[in-house]
Amino acid sequence: MQLPYELILGWRYTRASRGTRRNGFISFISGVSMLGIALGVAALIIVLSVMNGFQKEVTNRMLSVIAHIEVFSADGAALPDLALTLKQARANPQVVGAAPFIGAQGLLGRGEDIKGAMIRGIDPALEPEVTDLAAALKSSVLARLVPGQFGIVLGGELARSMGVRVGDPVTLIAPSGQVSPAGVVPRLKQMTVVGVFDSGHYEYDAGLALLHLDDAAKIFRLEGPTGIRLKLRNLQQARDVAAQLGRTLTGQFLVRDWTRQNRNWFAAVQLEKRMMFIILTLIVAVAAFNLVSTLVMTVTDKRADIAILRTLGASPGSIMSIFVVQGAMVGVIGTLAGLLLGLGVAYNIDVLVPFLERVLSASFLPKDIYLISRMPSDPQQQDILPIAVISLVLAFVATIYPSWHASRVNPAEALRYE
Repeated sequence: MQLPYELILGWRYTRASRGTRRNGFISFISGVSMLGIALGVAALIIVLSVMNGFQKEVTNRMLSVIAHIEVFSADGAALPDLALTLKQARANPQVVGAAPFIGAQGLLGRGEDIKGAMIRGIDPALEPEVTDLAAALKSSVLARLVPGQFGIVLGGELARSMGVRVGDPVTLIAPSGQVSPAGVVPRLKQMTVVGVFDSGHYEYDAGLALLHLDDAAKIFRLEGPTGIRLKLRNLQQARDVAAQLGRTLTGQFLVRDWTRQNRNWFAAVQLEKRMMFIILTLIVAVAAFNLVSTLVMTVTDKRADIAILRTLGASPGSIMSIFVVQGAMVGVIGTLAGLLLGLGVAYNIDVLVPFLERVLSASFLPKDIYLISRMPSDPQQQDILPIAVISLVLAFVATIYPSWHASRVNPAEALRYE
């Protein structure tokens, strides 16, 4: 089957020329435009894949420590009817696990070191139903939390910063004190470190302490749990399920899902991702609109060819199609090359980044700043397809004016000096 001559000529103009030095320069500019599009597309894919991976990694580590939904009393007091609240929560088809808890703030002291910590009283038998961390520690660490013995489990970074190990004593200072003739005296309780955990999430490893629910109730002078923690079948439904529980639970409760517990962080990540997409798309746009100068130079150089084609009966639309094909070829090849390069780097970033860190003797992700210490990557189709489409559209738009200009060439004027 004979290909249309517009396609053949457009592809011939795109390839490296063997003609004059000027033709070679035009082909070089075309190659630079193609390379610019490829690098812009690759940069977009790599950056967005890394941001997706970062968000996914941090979210997974975060959800290994926190529950999908937390329900707690509005006044911070103990739940009036724990059994009823657990029953009503488990009645929701999305809820697959539930456990009571006490949440409070406190100070942990050892010698002259005092650290602030999130104190969480848990039921070691039920907590594994709601968090992966508790499920992993159930038989080894959480089993040591025995009511009445006042044992405590510390995050790894918290334990290291205080210089304590398993078996060492620490002092828990409750925020509300007790009134005495000498004034308000803070409540102190000596605890024994019975375990240490590392969730991989620096914020929780450096500021979370677990103790038995009964011990926490005694220390904070509560009659029982202040709330329940829930695990869902589908964590993406957390917001909807939280709204349903707010309507179905009997009593005055505050219901908070995991997206609201770290709302500022998730909002910041989404904003950064959106801004990076816009900024890097401008790079693709600059590369794509280099095609304008390339095609204008090609049209100027091919004026005689255009005039001959017009003389032989080619229509202005056919002339325009030739240069549209040339620009489209550059856009398609550049986009495909960028997709291959970007996906190749994105899927192998766990190998490339450690190699660069060894070569440069540097750490790109200090875990105390970025929460995780390795570069994650998660290429997603909903990001890659728009990148490819935008790149192709920009390349096509860049061909419109030069192609239109070529179709307006007057054969008589073009051949006058030939």
